[in-house]
Amino acid sequence: MRFNVAQLLKEGIGARRNYSLDETFEPLPEIGTTRVRGELTLTGIDKGIWVSGPVETNASITCARCLTLAENPVRFRLNEEYLATVEIDGDGSVSTQGSPDVLDVRAGTFTLDSQHTLDLTEAVRQYVIVNLPMKPLCHQNCAGLCSTCGADLNNHPCDCSTYTDSKWSPLLDLLTANGKG
Repeated sequence: MRFNVAQLLKEGIGARRNYSLDETFEPLPEIGTTRVRGELTLTGIDKGIWVSGPVETNASITCARCLTLAENPVRFRLNEEYLATVEIDGDGSVSTQGSPDVLDVRAGTFTLDSQHTLDLTEAVRQYVIVNLPMKPLCHQNCAGLCSTCGADLNNHPCDCSTYTDSKWSPLLDLLTANGKG
């Protein structure tokens, strides 16, 4: 997920390139993403490159009900600014006239490296983390785990007797007396 954007930077503000992204790679830390697909537009801006476009990826999640690992598709729209760390002259060389060759970039921003390469890996990792569901499920009808014995109810029902708190027995007697229990 690396793009050399030196030519795009030389063309100036407003220059655009469209890229189709379809890559498979080693799982990313924390999220297990192994594949990224999307249609990206890279646009030259005054301080670097603006990257935008829809992205579809996968993530390994732990189901909130049954605690099994599952694959979860994640879709989001990437919109990020990548700031240049060195200036580029019209001929493609690094500028050193009258200004330091390394530009001042605030911490926490995405940057282009000194060879004008844009790497999307960290942005994709962060976007996937933000777009994961709060309580991910392995599938919509996940039965979860038995609260008594811990058996996975998706595989088979457990043989535990249902525990009833004795404080509720008068109300249960009323339901039974009315024929609803």
